[in-house]
Amino acid sequence: MNAQELQDRIAAFPYWHYRFDFDEGISTPVHDRSIVNRHEQRRSYFFEPLVRALGGSLQGRRVLDLGCNAGLWSLLALQAGAEFVLGIDGRKIFIEQAELVFEAKEVERDRYRFVLANIFEHEFTESFDVVLCLGLLDHTAKPVSLFELIRQVDASVIVIDTDISRARSSVFEVSNLADPHSVVDYEMVLIPSREAVIELAAQFGFSTVPLAQNMTDYTGMRDYRDQRRLAFICSRGVILEGLGAESRPLAPWWVTAAVNARKARTSPDTSTDASRRNAD
Repeated sequence: MNAQELQDRIAAFPYWHYRFDFDEGISTPVHDRSIVNRHEQRRSYFFEPLVRALGGSLQGRRVLDLGCNAGLWSLLALQAGAEFVLGIDGRKIFIEQAELVFEAKEVERDRYRFVLANIFEHEFTESFDVVLCLGLLDHTAKPVSLFELIRQVDASVIVIDTDISRARSSVFEVSNLADPHSVVDYEMVLIPSREAVIELAAQFGFSTVPLAQNMTDYTGMRDYRDQRRLAFICSRGVILEGLGAESRPLAPWWVTAAVNARKARTSPDTSTDASRRNAD
């Protein structure tokens, strides 16, 4: 594929949620600093610790990327040495974008596959070592079914990045997604608390580490800053070392709101929460 053809194919999509850089200075049109920073920070927050905890590489491991979007995390998994990645998403535009990205990056075809499907309707016949569940748990009304699916593929490690309820007990809060195109099954979803994620994972034999935040720039990261989003790494039969665990209890919401309001008066907030859900 020549440069002009790649530029034309990139431009044919109405929008991109991730920035991908290619040869000859070509990139997908995501220029909002807050969005670019958000995914750089997320990479540092949960993906790099995953790789370090598994010995510095994903070599020999098969990865399942649930809700893969345009394939950013699938690509990072392969670059970290994964043997194979299966990405699955229910939106055609994202599967087409992922296919374009991997073609342009000249990734060997036998190392990946992207599937357009509802994850709860797809028949999984393969096993995987690592499951990426990023921006998905908070987009479903079936959190238990999601974990049943993960156990079905025999995964030993799960990475979860999700909106969370600020409740201190183990609960799921009923919510509704603003964007009907981003739902997995129903517009009504169940948002887990921190403890609910830990207990749900334990029900299926996983021990869980809620990851301590390590953000260096909270631009575009208001949900993390306000303790409304958290990442977890769950393991079953695999020893994970060196993970920094988030242990501080959630502050009451009015305390966090007051602190952030004070910060906003001194430094304007440049986050773009309106587009955040679709950029997960």
